[in-house]
Amino acid sequence: MGVEVRDDSPGAERAASEAVEICADLINFDTTNRGEGVARPERPAAEHVAGLLDEVGVAPVVVESAPGRASVLARLPGTDPTHPPFLVHGHLDVVPADPAEWTVPPFSGEIRDGCVWGRGAVDMKGALAMTLATVRRRLREGRRTRGDLVLAFLADEECTGEYGSRYVAREHREFFADCTEAISESGGFSVEAGGARIYPIATGERGTAWMKLTARGTAGHGSKPAPDNPVAELAHAVSRLAAHEWPVRLTPGVRALLDGLADALGTTIDHDRLDAEAARLGGVGRLFAGTVRNSATPTRLDAGYKVNVVPGTASAQVDGRFLPGTGDEFLATVDRLLGPKVTREFVNHEEAPAADPEGPTFAALAAALRAEDPAARPVPYVMAGGTDAKSFHRIGVTSFGFTPLALGADLDYSGMFHGVDERVPLDGLAFGTRVLDRFLDTR
Repeated sequence: MGVEVRDDSPGAERAASEAVEICADLINFDTTNRGEGVARPERPAAEHVAGLLDEVGVAPVVVESAPGRASVLARLPGTDPTHPPFLVHGHLDVVPADPAEWTVPPFSGEIRDGCVWGRGAVDMKGALAMTLATVRRRLREGRRTRGDLVLAFLADEECTGEYGSRYVAREHREFFADCTEAISESGGFSVEAGGARIYPIATGERGTAWMKLTARGTAGHGSKPAPDNPVAELAHAVSRLAAHEWPVRLTPGVRALLDGLADALGTTIDHDRLDAEAARLGGVGRLFAGTVRNSATPTRLDAGYKVNVVPGTASAQVDGRFLPGTGDEFLATVDRLLGPKVTREFVNHEEAPAADPEGPTFAALAAALRAEDPAARPVPYVMAGGTDAKSFHRIGVTSFGFTPLALGADLDYSGMFHGVDERVPLDGLAFGTRVLDRFLDTR
């Protein structure tokens, strides 16, 4: 893609090589998380990470929330005890992968066609590798951040974080003392559009409202009329929810993205027809297509046990997501659509965190990108999904989504998340280590 290498020092080259090696090694650890407490243990991967830190003089701590559900925490002293500490966090677990669907074994970490292949290459073992390689380089060279640098390599992000980020934020709060800002996944990657190279930096994400819906009625024989059939009642409610057209709600973060894209692309974006504009803009349109409105997606149904029996209860699960500042409106709409005969309870409920796109940290992240790619056009954006940022938001830490990667136009980056043949370019990892190093110089 023609990105000029700005830091070609031996230290940068070694860090780039280490990032590739570490990424492949981490992929070799099967840390599949199937949710609801069913997961391969993160402990072996956590011990590997701890060993890499120990080699360069860090004193990491491996903590367990349950047998095998391990996270790695470390706090590296800075040069100025009065300067605010800064957190870099990421997760060790990955979503499932079916080997029959993949070109390469999903836990091989195979290097081919200029990429590291395997589950977690993008989400997010490649990011952990860049962080580890950068930290190792800086410590070898005797360079420290001004404030303390806090590192957290976490379990269970691919579910609720209960065994990972929530646990460490609650039970190991001392590691995060005085931290107010952080970086983590899903931002800082390049998107080619209209001759411009856009780098979205996440300044927020939609809140999470995973809900269980329940309808109750009178159990009976399937051959008899059932005026309070819970299966029918639930089916009608789920249908209303699925068919609802949620209105556009332009939050400050999304407005900032739209303004930044319009400026970078030299175009106008019509706020009154954003669905059409997202389609027109292609790859960059996907940056806002999922974040201009709330959503409630039915994902599970459970009712009955026999064709000729009307059950007494029926249940469903819904993946709800809401934009910052719209949580009350979202739940009121859900309740209206469900009606009085269907109740809801939260499976997981997290507020929507937001960061400042006008502040000094965003400016420093953007500057680090421009230093390595003079053609970079950083813009703020809001993530449609969620990350461990929500757990740290609970204890007063604001996270920016920043995993810098320079990508070719032919790689569907968003499709790599939880997708088949997940992979990350070698030169993208090299770029990311250089950008992270520059950014940490500002901390």
